[in-house]
Amino acid sequence: MTTSKLDISRARYWIDRWDRQQEHYMPDREQRFEVIGDVLTELVGRMDPLIVDLGVGPGTLSDRLLTRMPAATIVGVDVDPLLLALAEMSLGSPRFRTVNIDLRERDWLDRLRLHRAPDAFVSTTALHWMNREPLRALIRTCAAVLAPGGLFINGDHFYEGATGSRLDALGRAMTARRAERVGTACSEDWEAWWAAVDRAPELADLVRLRDGGFADTVHDRPTVHDYIAFAYDAGLAEAGIVWQYGDDRVLVGIR
Repeated sequence: MTTSKLDISRARYWIDRWDRQQEHYMPDREQRFEVIGDVLTELVGRMDPLIVDLGVGPGTLSDRLLTRMPAATIVGVDVDPLLLALAEMSLGSPRFRTVNIDLRERDWLDRLRLHRAPDAFVSTTALHWMNREPLRALIRTCAAVLAPGGLFINGDHFYEGATGSRLDALGRAMTARRAERVGTACSEDWEAWWAAVDRAPELADLVRLRDGGFADTVHDRPTVHDYIAFAYDAGLAEAGIVWQYGDDRVLVGIR
């Protein structure tokens, strides 16, 4: 999924700009990536793991994992053709490929055409757009096909409960204070990044493929407790939070 108007230098420019706007919301984003890499290094039982990146976006987590694990192979899954094109342009190789699919579709796993059981499903700042029941189904599918000892790892904004929770408000405030201290609060935000993308000539074909983007359809947001319950219900042996700052957490499920 490439476009003749986009070259690798411009792809990397937009990915770097993506990283900065993500830090507006996650000042410790790089540490989160390191934690996910640490978990994989500690628990994956082979040097050449097969990893599926759920909601891969422009490939920023995959990029770090491919560097850290030189024999790993990653399949990146996303519904956004523009973000997938950036990932392919930057990372496309025998060790990395992408699949354009909505994770809420029943046959999403079959369409990945995996050659063996994956050692890990990973995700970062992506699954929060799923409602409770599609998320439950996703985790069930992942747990069913993981290799023995395989991992489900998700780094994201996780919430405690209903709107008005004081712990949720505290988590958001802690993240905001951290962003102020490290200077990422002034970074370009989500809306500004996409507005710039819409104006970029080299991305015009990909913007048209997005057909206006993707509406926010979350109306039944899962809590962190739902994630853990869904992991156990799916048959994973253990599940819990291994890292947190404010509302930014890394959850790990182990088969």
